[in-house]
Amino acid sequence: MRFKSKPADGFQAFAVSGVNTVSFGITATADARKDLLGFAVERVDHQEGERYVMPGFKVFKSVIPLPDEHTTVSTWDHPVQSFVWDDFTAKPDHRYDYVFHPLRGSPKNLDRSADPITVTVRSEPLFSDEAHDVFFNRGVASSQAYARKFGDDKPDDLPPAKRQKALDWLTRDLDDAILKFIGQAGGSDTLLCCFYEFSYRPVADALKSAIDRGADVRIILDAKVNETTDAKGKFHESFPREENLRTASAARLPKSRLILREARTSAIAHNKFMVLLRGQGESAKPTAVWTGSTNISLNGVAGQTNVGHWLRNEAAAATFRAYWDLLRKDPGGKDGDDRAAVRTKNAALRADVEALSTAPVKLADIPAGVTPVFSPRGSLDVLDLYFQLVDEATGEACITLAFGISERFKELLKDNTPQQAIVFMLLEKEDRPKKTGREPFLAINASNNVYKAWGSYLHDPIAGWVAETNAQRMGIATHVSYIHSKFLLRDPLGKDPLVVTGSANFSDASTKENDENMLLVRGDRRAADIYFTEFNRLFNHYYFRSVYEEVERSGHQDESELFLKETPAAWLGKYAPGKLRTKRVRMYAEMEGFTAS
Repeated sequence: MRFKSKPADGFQAFAVSGVNTVSFGITATADARKDLLGFAVERVDHQEGERYVMPGFKVFKSVIPLPDEHTTVSTWDHPVQSFVWDDFTAKPDHRYDYVFHPLRGSPKNLDRSADPITVTVRSEPLFSDEAHDVFFNRGVASSQAYARKFGDDKPDDLPPAKRQKALDWLTRDLDDAILKFIGQAGGSDTLLCCFYEFSYRPVADALKSAIDRGADVRIILDAKVNETTDAKGKFHESFPREENLRTASAARLPKSRLILREARTSAIAHNKFMVLLRGQGESAKPTAVWTGSTNISLNGVAGQTNVGHWLRNEAAAATFRAYWDLLRKDPGGKDGDDRAAVRTKNAALRADVEALSTAPVKLADIPAGVTPVFSPRGSLDVLDLYFQLVDEATGEACITLAFGISERFKELLKDNTPQQAIVFMLLEKEDRPKKTGREPFLAINASNNVYKAWGSYLHDPIAGWVAETNAQRMGIATHVSYIHSKFLLRDPLGKDPLVVTGSANFSDASTKENDENMLLVRGDRRAADIYFTEFNRLFNHYYFRSVYEEVERSGHQDESELFLKETPAAWLGKYAPGKLRTKRVRMYAEMEGFTAS
């Protein structure tokens, strides 16, 4: 939901709420900025009957010259020096007053006498009866919060009770939502599942419980044989086949309920979805879909950044059922087929998939509501559409990219200027020139109004920040440690927001080769707001670390950037026209669709 305060002495606050995150932008006239040192922030929680000042991280060096990992401060004394701020600790379905107190004076003699700016906000419920519920895990094992709560220990190295608390913190409500989706399948219902990775026992056990209470549960698993022996003679078993089968066996899932996806061994069966049908047999009625980027693995729910999307839409559920029915036949070329047969079978699969979901090729083709799109497909048209949605946004666009920025995407963006829509990219790894290859590296950056953050962590203590760990060092992550989600947002704060989300990386292989599913959600502000605030949380978290990593590598680290500025001019200068910070404030001020407080 979107909210705004009444103007007060040249200030006005704007807010967007998700489930656990609230994002703010504050506009200020030239007079309001005069002598401004920042804002103290209070939060009033009407449900809990609590009022408290929010904590801060940065400090005034003149007040605390040597902060360490034990230093804790309040924004009452060490203010927020930004016109953009986020609360990552909101509770679902809560009504809050956020009170921004302009602070003036000097660091050792703050003047708090100015009238505050108050904006009333309601967060979204975690579970609703709406068309969309969206669930993000924490996705930031590399964080101050984890390091301060649990140190740099792996969850498995912690005492049992603390281990569970660490996992609960990492997963947030994502695993609970998966289990709740499964739990709604009653004894006379049907649950059709399709999983790439299947090694998380709580989900396997929940499916076994659904079977035991009478539900017709069917599970398609990636079971492709791809075992290899590397150059050192080490044997690598088929992944994820063997792990999937071990999990199914350990949970005592009947083999009759498992369908092995073995055809097309050069592609992956990358889906992670479930379809709930009320009833059983041919007359069963599809009612809801679980989809998103979350593999059924510990890394999926507790390590890398992931999202689960619960969709209540009968038409879309029926389309997912049809896709499941197609995949259960294990279509495509198989080992032992000759080349002609493989080409014929694979072409037939792509044609059948496209017949299930005719993908739009331009924005005007996307209807309001939900449009499912499946892979593999015969062309890259839908991938080109995704890139165009970002490139042709009118205000802002956000995208997560687990496996880098394709050159075709860069070609579209390279002629963009700072006057066009702002684009935020959240990457698994920094977009840097490749060590090999003949083609020149195409850099997309602020000159194209593109801003990038990537997975990284603070490996050494700095100022008041402690050293962090990450999901790989915890022993949770394997291939992807940070950013695994696959979604894009076009003009999420505008009057016609568009969300694209699902299992497919924005890549050629995800479009033409792999089994994948995506949802195009147009015009749903609730869904857009949840995705936007969570993207904001993740981008802000990693942007600081990305910039620090980049500067540290250059050898020109400026320690002063780790502290609050001692004078108004020193921080307000970062809000000059054309600066990233100024663009971000404008995003909030130009929002559509405010809710009355």
